[in-house]
Amino acid sequence: MNTVKQMTFRDLLKRFPDEEACKAFLAKRRWPNGVTCPRCGNKRVYTLKARPFHWLCKSGAERLDSKTGKIVGCSKKNGYRFSVITKTVFENTNYPLREWFRAIFLMLHSKKGMSAHQIHRMLGTGSYETAWYMCTRIRAAMKDEELPKLMGEIEIDETFIGGRDKNRHYHQRSHSAGPYASGKIEVMGAIARKGNIVCQMIEDIGFHTEKTRAEFVRKVVSKDVSLVATDESHHYRNLRKEGVPHESIQHGQHEYVRGKVHTQTIESFWSLLKRGIIGNYHKVSAKYLPLYLNEFSFRFNNRKNADIFDAIIAGC
Repeated sequence: MNTVKQMTFRDLLKRFPDEEACKAFLAKRRWPNGVTCPRCGNKRVYTLKARPFHWLCKSGAERLDSKTGKIVGCSKKNGYRFSVITKTVFENTNYPLREWFRAIFLMLHSKKGMSAHQIHRMLGTGSYETAWYMCTRIRAAMKDEELPKLMGEIEIDETFIGGRDKNRHYHQRSHSAGPYASGKIEVMGAIARKGNIVCQMIEDIGFHTEKTRAEFVRKVVSKDVSLVATDESHHYRNLRKEGVPHESIQHGQHEYVRGKVHTQTIESFWSLLKRGIIGNYHKVSAKYLPLYLNEFSFRFNNRKNADIFDAIIAGC
């Protein structure tokens, strides 16, 4: 079995000895075909010699900003000045890029994740809030928008994140039976055996959310799959009607493997996710759970990528 040799911490320190080296690497990964304006996409930008890694755009082009709903453009008179960190997760921060790179390295090379408290202790970020801010932005950059649909043999399953109702304080208990009424958060995932995983949090949790699950399957699973394996949950009962080669395993009857039909691959990922949350983060709220799913999915999908660090920098 060939193991993938990824960058070590010693390699990181040697590769990025100062801030200039970090900025040069970020610029190269961000604009592999030459610097373009992050506001209008113009390729004809002027380098500001007095300020390294800063550029000026005077295209005069205008576009609608999707976030603010306002018309923005690069005036031909004054122009639009931008730097290598403009429109990235590093923007609006005075923290050195070298420290950002070290935090990214630690998060990528810890199989079960690394808490902001631990990164704060190791890097000496000044305050826990600074480390938490950095980790949250890095997790946001790990979201893969262009992941292709899963093919081959697929496993689909769901899990619940959160503590048991009986272990909570009395005033915090739901006093109801079942995972849907216990306040747990449902996460649904699909994994290609020997391939990638896609998972998302199910927000409208309940017994009548088959439509949400069906939309998730259509979104992430290709029509050319050879097998879709699930458990006996009623949420997947209509997959065959849609032409999906679906087989289910009967966990309720103590059946876990039937030939190629099993869900052990995705259950191993759920185990990794839960061990990380319980052992390192201890508690994750529904508000930030999607970011943690980004982190664990990105790390899993790039487990055989020797350039995993380069990939996350390009996505920042």
